[in-house]
Amino acid sequence: MLNTIPMFGICGWSDSGKTCLIEAAVPLLVQKCLRVLVLKHDVHGIRVGCPPKDSDRLFQCGADVLVQGPGEQLIRCKKGGTRADAASAGSPLQALMPYYDLALVEGYKDSPLPKVWLQKGGDDDPPESVGNVIAVLRRDAPVGRLRRRTVFGPQPHGTSLHTPGRCESFMSILDRWLATQWLSVPVCGCVLIGGRSSRMGSPKHLLWHGGKTWLERTAGVMRQVVDQIVIVGAGDVPSSMAGHVRLPDVPDAEGPMAGLLAAMRWNPRASWLAVSCDLPFLSVEALRWLLSTRSPGVWATLPRLDGNSGVEPLLAHYDFRARPLLEDLAASRDFRLGGIAASAKVRTPAPDPQTAAAWTNINSPADFDRCVPRMARNANPNLCVTGE
Repeated sequence: MLNTIPMFGICGWSDSGKTCLIEAAVPLLVQKCLRVLVLKHDVHGIRVGCPPKDSDRLFQCGADVLVQGPGEQLIRCKKGGTRADAASAGSPLQALMPYYDLALVEGYKDSPLPKVWLQKGGDDDPPESVGNVIAVLRRDAPVGRLRRRTVFGPQPHGTSLHTPGRCESFMSILDRWLATQWLSVPVCGCVLIGGRSSRMGSPKHLLWHGGKTWLERTAGVMRQVVDQIVIVGAGDVPSSMAGHVRLPDVPDAEGPMAGLLAAMRWNPRASWLAVSCDLPFLSVEALRWLLSTRSPGVWATLPRLDGNSGVEPLLAHYDFRARPLLEDLAASRDFRLGGIAASAKVRTPAPDPQTAAAWTNINSPADFDRCVPRMARNANPNLCVTGE
């Protein structure tokens, strides 16, 4: 889970200012449209309704909070946030994390998590047993010069446990680490072949042009930017595609959503490029543009073409965190992939004009005939095609 879920530790001895630092950082993270979970451990057991509690302060500043005590645990989450079935799971942290962009873990200094160590004095460096320490922060750590396991700045007498300098240094570390962690999630390609192709009259993924089926061409383009390709849906495939993973549509959804959910359930920790097989001008540049929109807090990118009021969900990017949004739609019997565009976690930008043709789809023989000259020219730029 540590390879795909951004979890970052804040450690130090008692009274080093761990809760104060998290309390200052959470509002800044929320302003970046990030959903934040804070994990705390209470060795004395969980006591409800006994203020003042650190967990209350962290919840009020914008985070959801998971408190673990000896043999017990409690989660506090905002209305409309985490689903109850995840919160009540036997291993709640793993079940909860797909609903969040970041988990800040207070304490747990012996965990393998990347972490900062907070000093409360001038020389209380982390013990050698505490590993993966990114930086050691004094109470008044200045911004800049962020070096691995480096103590920042002097400590004037009487400095408070939390100062803006410490928080700014922490945020600078966290921003860079989170951006790297977000992009470390493997990218897979979901090729959807399950459509009935009633208007075309034959399966579109088996249409032939330029010596290849459209499925082979689609896979060939995607192979240049993804770690693995999965073919989803019923139907025959060329022998050249026999080595790829094949998945059936899930039975509890319909249309393209049934195919995408099949892929996301098969690998629940991957970032997905979903592509249909009726895009004759699909390009590597369009796929790279989609991947360039990946950033912390963005759960999906569904492009919106200029002059088009709808979104384009069948050449789009879906982070694994988008799966709960899709599952909720499917549970309500709404099978429109574009239905998640209303979420604040989904981006709907217009693609680069130079790549916009990649979203041109073919639905009928007439569409195919209109596109043949351009497809031929793309296959051979030196070819002169008449009759366009």
